[in-house]
Amino acid sequence: MRGLAGGVMLGLVALALGIVGFADAQGPRGGGHDRAAQGAASSSELLALSHDGGDGRQQITIVDPRQRVMAVYHVDRASGALQLKSVRNVQWDLLIEDYNSGSPAPRDIRALKDQQR
Repeated sequence: MRGLAGGVMLGLVALALGIVGFADAQGPRGGGHDRAAQGAASSSELLALSHDGGDGRQQITIVDPRQRVMAVYHVDRASGALQLKSVRNVQWDLLIEDYNSGSPAPRDIRALKDQQR
């Protein structure tokens, strides 16, 4: 179970490294920067992901990997107003082996692999 939680956190970090820097997303668009994923930044304690909502707002997701909590904010680009949309402790979510994942389930794949041994 710990491996799953660590894998999800590693995936979030990989996602952050694969998209544009957070600082680039703070300014207005220009110079041919047409990207859906605006940017990401991380420190030793927090991970921030930024996404252009396309409707005049920016979505910022902050992840605290130590406490396993995430928060989602919307920023109105015109006024600069910041609105907290949701906060969630994902600790228990990360303990679920599979949810809404379709077929075959991970346990079915594991059973097939065990049969091949």
